[in-house]
Amino acid sequence: MPAKQAAEAVPGSSQEHALTVSALNAAIRDTVEGFLPPVWLAGEVSSFKVHQGGHWYFTLKDVDGSSLDCVIWSSQTAAFPAQPEIGMRVFAFGQLSVWVKTNRVQFKVRKLEDQGEGIWRKAFEKTRAALERDGLLDPARKRAIPRFPRTVGVITSASGAAVHDIVSVIRRRNRAIHVVIIPAAVQGDGAAESLVAALARAARWREADVLIVGRGGGSREDLWCFNDERVARALAASPIPTVSAVGHESDVTIADFVADLRAPTPSAAAELVAPLLDDLARELARLHRSLIQGLERRASDGRKRLARAVTGLVGRGALMIERRRARVERSGDLRQRVARLIQRRRDRVASLSATLNALSPLAVLGRGYAAAFLAAGGPLVSVGQVSVGAALRLVVRDGDLDATVGAVRAQPGREHATVPRSGAPA
Repeated sequence: MPAKQAAEAVPGSSQEHALTVSALNAAIRDTVEGFLPPVWLAGEVSSFKVHQGGHWYFTLKDVDGSSLDCVIWSSQTAAFPAQPEIGMRVFAFGQLSVWVKTNRVQFKVRKLEDQGEGIWRKAFEKTRAALERDGLLDPARKRAIPRFPRTVGVITSASGAAVHDIVSVIRRRNRAIHVVIIPAAVQGDGAAESLVAALARAARWREADVLIVGRGGGSREDLWCFNDERVARALAASPIPTVSAVGHESDVTIADFVADLRAPTPSAAAELVAPLLDDLARELARLHRSLIQGLERRASDGRKRLARAVTGLVGRGALMIERRRARVERSGDLRQRVARLIQRRRDRVASLSATLNALSPLAVLGRGYAAAFLAAGGPLVSVGQVSVGAALRLVVRDGDLDATVGAVRAQPGREHATVPRSGAPA
């Protein structure tokens, strides 16, 4: 092909081979991305906003006023602990690129770190506030760790140094304890989900008396999964008491606040849950002494109570005897009073009997009198009750007799009552 024709075949070299805007912008993007490798930038965040699609857009400004548009795609935002705040000075790692549609230069951020600890501290405090609002950081809800566990569950990486340290310490201190490893990822993508799943498995299993959850030391990013709110809530929901053992003594995570006990290191956690056999022997000896002393005190107290009871019983017996003697004496006086009362009653009855006998009609008849009764049965008390020829019955001391009225003589001036002929008293 002639040189002139070859030149004319180059894109953009002629009207016939004119480039489209998008093709040129794509070429610019490829050139920029191919020329500049990923780099770290330092700057101040400004004009931060979240796109409806979930992308984060912001601008990095320099001290001299220069600025650069930045983007974090929605597929990558989960890797960042929190959104950057306007005014925050950060280090951003990424790739310079060009948005083909508008030929807009932008910096695609892959990592973002605050020049202090703003982003991480913001995420930490946000999670802590949410848990505190729900009462999950309340010391009152923390449970005691069993003093003598039979089975210890360990949630950590199966290949990490932490699991080796924990198992070694527990075996050295107390070989009677059964250790079960529940493996989980403890850093990187998916670590939080893996820890939550491991806690759920332990809860379903329910054979462990206590759980150690943690890992060895590492960077802030390595330990960040233990600051995840999902992990914290899973720890709080665990039906088994938990010990947090993350990193070194200077490392503090959200898991430390939620767990029932915080250990500064995994090895320290093993020492906290596994008592030494010598300690157990001393504890048993102490309990034995305490039991013997308790039994001796109870026996002594029992003897004292028995002595007091016997003394009280003897005293009450003597008192009862004295009271009974007094009652006997009082009963003798009572019998005398009753006898005197009976005699007075007898004398009264005799007096009344004499009076009654004196007033008795039979006594009158004994003195020679007779009582007259009408034939109809009523007593004769007036001459007005009969007439000549009327039949009467006369009652004397030793019998009665029938009689007939031969004459009726009234005595003038003698008061008498008129009784009806029927014989019934008026």
